[in-house]
Amino acid sequence: MSRPRPRTLAVGALALLLAAAPFVPHGGDDEGRIAASSDRTTRALATADTAPRGRLTPELKAEIDRVLAQGRAQAPGRVPVNAGPSRLAAALVRCADFDGQRYCLHTGWTESTQAQVQARAATAARAIAARPAATESTGDLDELATLRRFGRMSPAARADAERAELTAAARSVGKVWLLRHAIDGVTIPSSVLAAHPEMLAADGTAAARSRTTRQQRKTRGDYPQKAHVLNGHDVSEQHQTYWCGPTTMQMVAWGWTGHARSQQHWANKLGTTSSGTAITDMVRVTNAATGWDDKDHAGAYITLDVGDYGFGKWQLLLFRHIVDYKAPVILHPILLKKYYPYLDDDASGHFQVGRGYDKRGDKPNQIGYFEPWDQQRFDPSEPYIDRVQWRQAYKSYRANEAHFQHNIGV
Repeated sequence: MSRPRPRTLAVGALALLLAAAPFVPHGGDDEGRIAASSDRTTRALATADTAPRGRLTPELKAEIDRVLAQGRAQAPGRVPVNAGPSRLAAALVRCADFDGQRYCLHTGWTESTQAQVQARAATAARAIAARPAATESTGDLDELATLRRFGRMSPAARADAERAELTAAARSVGKVWLLRHAIDGVTIPSSVLAAHPEMLAADGTAAARSRTTRQQRKTRGDYPQKAHVLNGHDVSEQHQTYWCGPTTMQMVAWGWTGHARSQQHWANKLGTTSSGTAITDMVRVTNAATGWDDKDHAGAYITLDVGDYGFGKWQLLLFRHIVDYKAPVILHPILLKKYYPYLDDDASGHFQVGRGYDKRGDKPNQIGYFEPWDQQRFDPSEPYIDRVQWRQAYKSYRANEAHFQHNIGV
């Protein structure tokens, strides 16, 4: 499938108008003015709505090499799978600084420090090791399985896998900056725009002119009352207990191509095992096998940590994806009965296809999603679960936050 070429702009001229600004971390649920250094800067900032993958600059390559060298120094051989969770996390969960944004291996883009991410991973791995074997699993690759999978690899194979993940992340840093700008009001430094022209709107277009004079970020109130993407008939239930990833991917791709490939096909593409599927692989295959990542939709999909998002900001991210990008979201909750009343038993981390919302005034807002899990398929005594769901958005938000990774594919 062809990919859009980065649009070019006279970056040098633009840089004269843009004042370099420090990185401002996001936080809270404010929806106020763009955090620009001046109104003149705001008018000059003709950013696109989203960004395709950009080029790998020498600075990005150097940072990838640094993280890989750190890995070789910490784990020159295979990491014993019986090593403690803290040792596994320290050796395998390492972070890169790509042009002011932090990406951590097996986790995604985050505002947390490397030490915080490693501590969360170790805590989650210990909890998984201690949980009862009878805990129901629907196919999300848990942290202990992730660490052991990479620990078993030879140093060369692990370095190749890490380089591929870091390279894909580095090429999507423009998308991260644009989301921080649109959702959080973070100023984009001129040096970042100069290095990543894929972030800029096409010069001279009506859309570009309107964006240059927009003084307000979009708020939740700027979006329509209800919206959705994807045909509600193009759905399927997972055929294996550990195939929530392949089935979610099947429905995401079905919505793009108009026809369904088998779940086995997607399991092969994702590298799914009986231990499950990683969200980073869900994002990788969405970018590689669909067109949802093109310039007219979501741009490069990324794995984004939303652990410090309030409910309002989480909803705004969903609204933007459904209305502005017209593309599905890869939801990553934990399946607990207190969040999903149709469940007969609490279960593991999970994937769902986010595809709509409904702002219902005085009633709780709803989120629309495709649910691949049907417990009745595997235990006929349990209630059937519909594929097409409209449920309280706040409960989905809480389920996402309750997952130890609290991340999402957007």
